[in-house]
Amino acid sequence: MKKFANKVNAKITEKAVMAQTLLLSQRGEGFVDTAIKILMAVVIGALVLGGLYALFGETVLPTLKQRIIDMFNYGN
Repeated sequence: MKKFANKVNAKITEKAVMAQTLLLSQRGEGFVDTAIKILMAVVIGALVLGGLYALFGETVLPTLKQRIIDMFNYGN
């Protein structure tokens, strides 16, 4: 019976040390780091999409529209 108690005690001690090591470790990333990364990705994506929308709206689409009109304007 004493042998079994020593085994159980050793296992409990091992698990307690493992839990303490995990709780004290500084490894990994936290929720704040992940939230900041996601926020940065959203802001940069919005800026890129806004720039593309402005470029297509003012530069590309009017030229494209005129080319299409010229292409299908058979009367002139």
